[in-house]
Amino acid sequence: MNLRDLLKPGPLPPAIQSRRRDTLLTIGACVLTAVGLWLLQAHTSGYVVHMACVGALFATLAVSYNLINGVTGQFSLEPNAFVACGAYVTALLTLSPAEKEASFILEPLIWPLSAFSIPLLPALVIAGLLTALMAFFMGFPVFRVRGDYLAIVTLGFGEVIRVVANNAQSVTNGPLGLKGIPHLTNLWWSWGLLAVCLFCIVRLVHSSYGRALKAIREDETAAEAMGINAFWHKMLAFTLSAFFEGVAGGLLAHLITTISPSLFTFFLTFNLLIIIVVGGLGSTTGAVLAAFLFTFGGEWLRVVEEPTRLLGWDIPGIPGMRMVIFSLILVGVMIFLRRGILGRHDFTWRWIIAVLGRGRTRS
Repeated sequence: MNLRDLLKPGPLPPAIQSRRRDTLLTIGACVLTAVGLWLLQAHTSGYVVHMACVGALFATLAVSYNLINGVTGQFSLEPNAFVACGAYVTALLTLSPAEKEASFILEPLIWPLSAFSIPLLPALVIAGLLTALMAFFMGFPVFRVRGDYLAIVTLGFGEVIRVVANNAQSVTNGPLGLKGIPHLTNLWWSWGLLAVCLFCIVRLVHSSYGRALKAIREDETAAEAMGINAFWHKMLAFTLSAFFEGVAGGLLAHLITTISPSLFTFFLTFNLLIIIVVGGLGSTTGAVLAAFLFTFGGEWLRVVEEPTRLLGWDIPGIPGMRMVIFSLILVGVMIFLRRGILGRHDFTWRWIIAVLGRGRTRS
């Protein structure tokens, strides 16, 4: 379909009409979301706003992690390394020289990081690019193996980054971490990043590159026989995923205002793995839905760890019961929803319109 066809008199082709309808509906949904975020910030407590920011950041991490694990089918266990890289780079670039001098007690911060400070936006871009560059060079040895071996290699890289952050005191301040990070992350930063991440990854997944990534997931040998360069396609997914994980790590640092190597253990990767498995490997919509369920569900389940009184009985809080319940939910999902909540399906306006049409027909 070219411009001449679009300028012809008469009604537009059905495909163009459908695309225009989807675009208008998407713009309308974005406007409603922005209004909802404004109302949330204006009329709710700071705790709710904080959890909404955490949910958006975890959704960004889940969507980007799902690109390499779910869409491309590469069992990678590296997100904690990329999140740590983005968090430390952004924090070091935005902290003022006075704050850096106060934080680095045992050893001074190396020059020139100790002498300047830049705004958040360029710091996030630099952090994302440096994380993507690290993923690019990491990809050469990583993608020489497949399957479980790939998981072991990426897990090892994640531990290496954590150990480096724990020992490079002149850069990361070692186990003491970085404190006094300005609280700059708000609803607009976190949800804006989620919107950009969804736009880029959804467009990629529905392009010819996305179809090649899915072909690699189904049968890498057959994909290569059809002329797909599996190595460079996997590098594309790995690098793009790392970029958004690095930026999300930077915003996470400016949300919690303090970071240390203990924050970026394998437990972070494990949580993201739970999210994309529960949502459905390969489903971007499922990753977003599961991320918010995981974030808010974890807070709602805090009640089981606190003492309470039920029907005249005093029930003591049980520490760690939240994780027991999470484990039971995960087991239930694996038994009854083996492909996750949405499997490999994604949200489409066509599906919504079809559901509404069925409802009108029944009524």
